Formats: sequence, structure tokens, C-alpha cells
Amino acid sequence: MKEKLFRLLDKLKKTPKKLLLTYIVVYFLWGLGMNYFGTEMEIARFTYWWQIITCYILYMVPISILLKEYTFFEQYAYGLVAMGILEFLGYWLQTSYAYPNNILDSIFNPQNFSLGMALFFALYFPAGNWLVKKIHSLVFNKNK
Repeated sequence: MKEKLFRLLDKLKKTPKKLLLTYIVVYFLWGLGMNYFGTEMEIARFTYWWQIITCYILYMVPISILLKEYTFFEQYAYGLVAMGILEFLGYWLQTSYAYPNNILDSIFNPQNFSLGMALFFALYFPAGNWLVKKIHSLVFNKNK
């Protein structure tokens, strides 16, 4: 178990700096956009703006990097576990706020809100890895 953890940490350390920077920029902008959208549509929002950094950069970026070599469905499945934990803790600790009677509540009912959010945000891992790969390739591999 300890060896596996060290291998995962080693994989994160060996991530090229330009690739890591691409992940950070993409996920930060994505987090800003989604928090803005969730607030404007009165669906859900972070309680504090800096949670974009903790959730999107410090939590989701490392998970994305660790999952990037897996298939779409494997990334989604592992991402679902990761996002399920994040969603559960966010609403339990009240660091995330779900607007009462939001559009998702009216479609799926309030009891399914967190599950729906986890199912949706688990797509971030395969979609994010695809997007980062495309952007990184366009920006840093122009001569190749």
C-alpha cells in the first residue's frame, strides 16, 4: 500500500511543468466559470471564492493527472468516487450551497441533487484530460 502511494506521488512529481501549468490554468478557469454559472442560474455555488483553488486545482488536477492514462470509462468511474466524496463533504460541511428549489431540484427532486452533481462532475476527469491534452498540444507543441 505504501509503495503504491509513493508511485502515485512520483507520477505527480514527474509531470512536466508546462503540462501542470496547463492543467492549473484550464481547471481554474473552468472552476471560475462553473461557479459563476451555478450562482447566476441559482443552482449551487461555493461558499467561499477560494474553494475554486482547493477543489479544482488542489483536488481535481492531481486526480486528473493520475487518471489521464486510463480509458474514458475508467476515468469516469474513478472520478465518480472522487466527486461523490467531494460533493458529500461540501454539502455536509456547508462549504457548498445549493439554492432551494433550483432547476435541478425541480427535475430530479432535492434528494437526488448531490448524486446528480457527482454524476455530472465526474465527467470533468475524462473531459478535462482531453481538453488539457488538446490545449497543451496547441500551445507548446507548435514546432512538432
